Amino acid sequence: MNDPTPSEGPFVRWVMEWGSAVVDGVTTVGDIAIFAWKMFVWLFTRLPRRGTILPNFYQVGVLSLPVVALTGTFIGMVLAVNSYYQFHAFGLENRLGVVINTSLVRELGPVLAATMLAGRVGSAMAAVLGTMRVTEQIDALTTMGADPIHYLVVPRFLACILLIPALTIMADFMGIVGGYFYSVVILGIDHAAYLNHSREGVRGFDLFNGIFKSFFFGGVIAIVSCYRGFNCQAGAEGVGKAATAAFVYSFVLILAIDLALNIFLDALYFKLYPEGASIL
Repeated sequence: MNDPTPSEGPFVRWVMEWGSAVVDGVTTVGDIAIFAWKMFVWLFTRLPRRGTILPNFYQVGVLSLPVVALTGTFIGMVLAVNSYYQFHAFGLENRLGVVINTSLVRELGPVLAATMLAGRVGSAMAAVLGTMRVTEQIDALTTMGADPIHYLVVPRFLACILLIPALTIMADFMGIVGGYFYSVVILGIDHAAYLNHSREGVRGFDLFNGIFKSFFFGGVIAIVSCYRGFNCQAGAEGVGKAATAAFVYSFVLILAIDLALNIFLDALYFKLYPEGASIL
């Protein structure tokens, strides 16, 4: 027999485990790509009916506003708390609004809104679709001649990609209000100086930066969450794993896409504004 020697056993098992993980990862990426392609084909050939789109708009947009607004407010306050004493040491506390507002509209606002969407909506999508898969409702749709991707995935994708910019703007606004309130009312920074420096330091491109990225975040959340739901394992445990995986994978992809888009948008920014930005 050609059994591995004891010294080779752990190494062989390690290679096999990593090889299996790589193959599974590549297979999953391919499956998601095919799943997304089918969804885009339906998106550009025939839109769903209004009756299937509007409930998803309500679930994704309206019901997410309170948690996004509340979280954005606290993020703005936290930025003010963490930045004030460093700026105060250099006598730059009047310019605190530039850092808070720029950080919110460029980075924290879109990432925060996407994270809340992935946690509140993405997990729910995976759980609902996973339950439909386990109870064979998706198979029943196919039997009745309806395409499950067109009926179930496209409306959720449209809701995420169209409404996450509004959630991003809400997170930006509430974060700016929270930062202003804590800086001016509690820390005693001059009101006029705070607003003047904030207006001078934040450009329209900064707002565009955050909103542009949010479209990609919403699309990733919808595709990954629906894919995990459609490929849910049997049983209640499988539904729970699908919901957890939907959030984890979405969050990791949000950060990866955020990095790639930041590199591209920063290069574009310095092409448009060679002088760059300054808080002074």
